Amino acid sequence: MTVMRKMIQKALDDLQVKTYLYKDLAKAGVSDIQIQRTPIATRITAKVRKPGMVVGKKGNTIKEVCDELTRRFGIENPQFEVIEVTQPSLDAKLMAEKIGQRIEMRPNIKPIMRMALREIIEAGALGAEIQVAGKVVGKGGKAKALRVRGGYLRKSGEPMKQVRRGHYVAYLKAGAIGILVKIVPPNAVFPDTINVPKPSEETDKMFAAADAAQAAADAAAALEPAENQDTQRAEKTAAKKRPAKKAKKSDETQIPAPAKAETQSANMPANPQPAETKTDEPAATQ
Repeated sequence: MTVMRKMIQKALDDLQVKTYLYKDLAKAGVSDIQIQRTPIATRITAKVRKPGMVVGKKGNTIKEVCDELTRRFGIENPQFEVIEVTQPSLDAKLMAEKIGQRIEMRPNIKPIMRMALREIIEAGALGAEIQVAGKVVGKGGKAKALRVRGGYLRKSGEPMKQVRRGHYVAYLKAGAIGILVKIVPPNAVFPDTINVPKPSEETDKMFAAADAAQAAADAAAALEPAENQDTQRAEKTAAKKRPAKKAKKSDETQIPAPAKAETQSANMPANPQPAETKTDEPAATQ
């Protein structure tokens, strides 16, 4: 039981230190605080949006924080490390805090939620969800929850460990409002994702050559119908001209039937005499 009590007491001490640091460094935008205790020193790492406000001029602010930790919690030789958050739009804790501060200044909740979701997606997140619950309507209204989501977001299972979660509480005149933000980072890999390898330079050249050959073949195929049409037109015109020439020659050589009859009647005498016909009559037998 003594070991269990020591572990519980250590967790409670760390929780008290984190609560104090979150409250003292709130203006700097604290995202996460990690405490690592060693026999030599206690290392405290804080991820903040504005590291200059934590360090202070010539490091005076961070010295005051270390002295206060030693005086309040008895931490000997604290080593404070400050890390700047490079992409605040992908940090769930900072986005929840930002949404809460906007709601406290101007309680237009739905437009604020949509703007925050658009900012998260434009920053490169695979998916995001923002939930606001509490007296969102105003004083005298019923408490309800509003939710907006976008992109790809897992709800259960082992992949939920890759989803970043951030919580913040905004205090209005009507009551407290809780803001919960879930963000899927761009480097998250889920079991159902498929990675397609990028083509190498040789494959790019091969595909480019194949595309060029296909384009040349398509161009040749497009020109062939035009040539065939031209040849067909030439053949048709030639076929039309040939029968016309033959018809002219036949008109010159052949004489129509009425003209032949007129020529024959002109050559015949006026009173034609019938031709004598000789008949070989057999001799009469006496």
